[in-house]
Amino acid sequence: MSTSLNSINPTPRTRVVREPQRAVYDRHAVNQILDEAFLCHIGFVAGGQPYVIPTSYGRDGDVLYIHGSAASRMLRNLDQGAPVCITVTLLDGLVLARSVFNHSMNYRSVVILGNATRVDDPAEKLSALRALSEHILPHRWDDSRQPNEKELKATSVLRLPISEFSAKVRVGPPMDDEEDYSFPTWAGVIPLAMNSGAPIRDKRCEQELPPYLKNYSRKPTP
Repeated sequence: MSTSLNSINPTPRTRVVREPQRAVYDRHAVNQILDEAFLCHIGFVAGGQPYVIPTSYGRDGDVLYIHGSAASRMLRNLDQGAPVCITVTLLDGLVLARSVFNHSMNYRSVVILGNATRVDDPAEKLSALRALSEHILPHRWDDSRQPNEKELKATSVLRLPISEFSAKVRVGPPMDDEEDYSFPTWAGVIPLAMNSGAPIRDKRCEQELPPYLKNYSRKPTP
C-alpha cells in the first residue's frame, strides 16, 4: 500500500479488501492514472436498473468533469446529486504464469465514489469543456472553433469531486506456487501499451499538421 504526503485515509467503501497490498490511496498517483487514461465507466441506478456507461472525462484539480447531451438519460439521472461510481483502468501487461490459475494482468485502476451535480455557471461550464478537450488532446481547444450558444445549451456538464477514491495497481512478474516453477512452459509478461498511428488528413483539410499532433502519446509529460 502506498503512503505519502498526498495519501488519504480510505473510507469503508473505498478500502481495498482483496489483495490489499496493491492498494494505493495517494492522490498524486491517482491523478497520474486519470490523466493518462481516455475513458471512464460510470455506474449508476435509474428506476431500479443498474447501468454502466463508458464516456470521456476531464480533470481539473480535485474535480472530475463529464459531459454529454442534455437529453442523455445518464446525465438527467445524475444531475440531481444521485450516487455514482466512476472507474478508470489502464492495462499494462499480460502476466503468464506456469499455472493457468496464476495467470494475471499488470494494471492500474481507480475507483471514485460520490454525488455528481450539474454545472450551471457558464464560466465553469466552458472551463470544464476545455478541460475535457485538453485531456484528450492538449492544445486542440485553442486551435478549434469554440462552442456556440446553441451547442452549449444542448450540452450538460456534471461535476464530481475527487474526494472518496482508491486505486489498485499490479506490477511485476508472475507469482507461481513453488512446486510449479519446474513446469516446462514459458512464463513472463507481455507488455501492453496504447500507441497512436500516423495522422490521416481529412480530404478537405489544407492546413499543415500542427506540432502537437506529431508523436501523439497518452504518456504524461514528466
